[in-house]
Amino acid sequence: MNIKDIFKQKKPVISFEIFPPRKDSSINTIYKTIDNLAYLKPDYISVTYGASGNKNKNKTTEIASIVKNKYNIEALAHLTCLTSSKDEINKILQQLKNNNIENLLALRGDLPEEPDFKISDSNPFNYAVDLIKHIKETEDFCIGGACYPEGHTECNSIESDLYNLKNKVNSGTDFLISQLFFDNKFFYDFKSKVDTLDINVPLQAGIMPVINKKQIERIVSLCGTSIPKKFITIMNKYENNTEALKDAGIAYATDQIIDLLSNGIDGIHIYTMNNPDVARKIVSNISSVVNALNTDIAI
Repeated sequence: MNIKDIFKQKKPVISFEIFPPRKDSSINTIYKTIDNLAYLKPDYISVTYGASGNKNKNKTTEIASIVKNKYNIEALAHLTCLTSSKDEINKILQQLKNNNIENLLALRGDLPEEPDFKISDSNPFNYAVDLIKHIKETEDFCIGGACYPEGHTECNSIESDLYNLKNKVNSGTDFLISQLFFDNKFFYDFKSKVDTLDINVPLQAGIMPVINKKQIERIVSLCGTSIPKKFITIMNKYENNTEALKDAGIAYATDQIIDLLSNGIDGIHIYTMNNPDVARKIVSNISSVVNALNTDIAI
């Protein structure tokens, strides 16, 4: 089923993101994670493609196939394109089709870590929009796109970033998932600007529960997301108490989500970091709110 059709049938849509095991780890390590997340009955599960140019496309397809074909949960396979040829992309698209995958998250991908790497104008896919256009011309996939409430780190302005977003949507993006954020005000301001530009596709808020200070500081340094003073205080206070920081992080994410749901957001995409226990606690915390919105998510 196309994810865009799920958005037509229910609100809010609740989904999870997982990532493949490291290249030197067995894929079996992900099975328990999927099993526990599947129990929560999300509307779909997304599978990442690899960071900093390190592609793990075979595992992404395999894991997405497990989600879709074993658990009967819609899978959203991430696909990056910056360092790929058209033949490579076409091969991956065929593999996804062969595994009954209908949904893609089309991304440019992170710049490779090589210090001398430069984006060439001759590359077929310099930006996500190039990949989106290619997929729409050659295949029949439901396409998700990324958006950035605080602006993309490589964009000169929010206005420029919004122009790029509208171009992605006009080129065939069917729904949007936001980058993580910790202050809902950024999301609401962003959504207001998106509405002004008549970007009329479903918009999901991406939420990452913070349970590890060093981990979130590294992620924030890469994506440029700001951390409110309130949450910095929480992290500093509990950074040496694993359970306390976990509880505080879950509570903070829960408050964010309840506020977003109460304001009519289309959906919530939880960056689980392959931690189903955190996802379970958050889903439990928001269940009464979700149920009040007439959604059939199971706890």
